[in-house]
Amino acid sequence: MSALPAYTTEAARASAAAIRKAAGARAPANAVILGSGLGGLAKKITDSVRVPFTEIPGFPAVTVIGHEGAVIVGKLGGREVVALSGRFHMYEGHPPELAGFPVRVLHAYGARELFVSNAAGGISASLEAGDLMVISDHINLMFANPLTGALQDGETRFPDMTDAYDPALRAQLHAAAAKLGFALKEGVYAGLRGPSYETRAEIRMLQTLGADAVGMSTVPEVIVARALGMRVAGVSCITNLAAGINPEPLSHDEVIQTSARVAERFQSLVTEFLSLGKTGAGAA
Repeated sequence: MSALPAYTTEAARASAAAIRKAAGARAPANAVILGSGLGGLAKKITDSVRVPFTEIPGFPAVTVIGHEGAVIVGKLGGREVVALSGRFHMYEGHPPELAGFPVRVLHAYGARELFVSNAAGGISASLEAGDLMVISDHINLMFANPLTGALQDGETRFPDMTDAYDPALRAQLHAAAAKLGFALKEGVYAGLRGPSYETRAEIRMLQTLGADAVGMSTVPEVIVARALGMRVAGVSCITNLAAGINPEPLSHDEVIQTSARVAERFQSLVTEFLSLGKTGAGAA
């Protein structure tokens, strides 16, 4: 059997049932995906139940440093949330269908609004290491799509990606930051497969294409979310400047260190963002 049937809507419902069995009868409308080095927010979730990925059908163990590998159900910012502490990347050898599959599971569990985060390299001259960038749009340079194959129950065959990152939710992020006393940057995220960092020539290409930041995740998740009609907001933590912009060699250690340095600000932003929202808004 090919890998694709393993990531169907039916499989997602089975995975959601396993989370529900462990976490009890809760119905979070808000889902959060925490990227590299940003898993500390999981500790801020109160009244929580942790379900390791290894206990969820269809979820392999994570292999990336900075990813806990658990689904956490609890409360954050006064909202019931379901959080993914860690994710699956194509550079680990996973197919795009698996990279996007957790979003199907979150939707099957009841989430209708998705917040995604990631660590990214800064390309735009307006970005510095430590900035938080609201994602306004993305460029899919992974050259793969998690929706390839049979149309899944409840999904749109040809989802409109015009406003993949909901304008009202982006405004809500800026409002949350203003309330906390700092400003956010905003820009376009380019998603590449990795795991190697980009060459200087590739960064020049990305600049020409209009990318402000580059990373190795998020895009498959957002595509699946839009096919399901979920509203999406996203923030990139700019952990380093990209090749040719940064004079120093790039390393994952730098990603983790910068994420840790801005963790408190990021965690406060997400918490305030959720508190400003309306549970179930835009439900689909």
